[in-house]
Amino acid sequence: QRGVLMLCNHVSWLDIFVIDAIAPARFIAKADIRGWPLIGALCAGNGTLFIDRGRRHAVHAMLQQMARALTDGDRVAVFPEGTTGDGSTLLPFHANLVQAAITAQAPVLPVVLRYRDARGVRARAVEFIGDDTFARSLWRVLGARGLSVDLHVLAPIAAGPGANRHALTERAHAAMLAMFDD
Repeated sequence: QRGVLMLCNHVSWLDIFVIDAIAPARFIAKADIRGWPLIGALCAGNGTLFIDRGRRHAVHAMLQQMARALTDGDRVAVFPEGTTGDGSTLLPFHANLVQAAITAQAPVLPVVLRYRDARGVRARAVEFIGDDTFARSLWRVLGARGLSVDLHVLAPIAAGPGANRHALTERAHAAMLAMFDD
């Protein structure tokens, strides 16, 4: 059985825990995370695939690893925005890593995370953007009351032969963006 490439919006470090609790997946992370105390070891132990963004051929090597994982039946999760946003909308997507789904003929599964506070509005406490530190973010999250998360798994998008990574990415982005209209 083929795996699935999950394209997820990215608001916080919490995203990884939320997604992994519902649908355990191998995440793509920047290589320097591997060197972080404790977190790096946890990520590596969970099957995270690390990409060295500074290396010229890093994307090609990552695509091969991802395609192998997808062919083996793994779920692979990618944050195509490439960074975290504030959760109010989606940032533009990068299409490069979607090529792995085409190579492996694995479906693309759009996933939308929406965090809410006790009043039911967008939870600002979970945001992890800009020059924010993990310590400050963790402190805000621990101090917030009534946090909840809505995880929406949208319809899969076929990525078979002849598929185009840019078209797939645009389709996923449009479907996910529609979730932000409320």
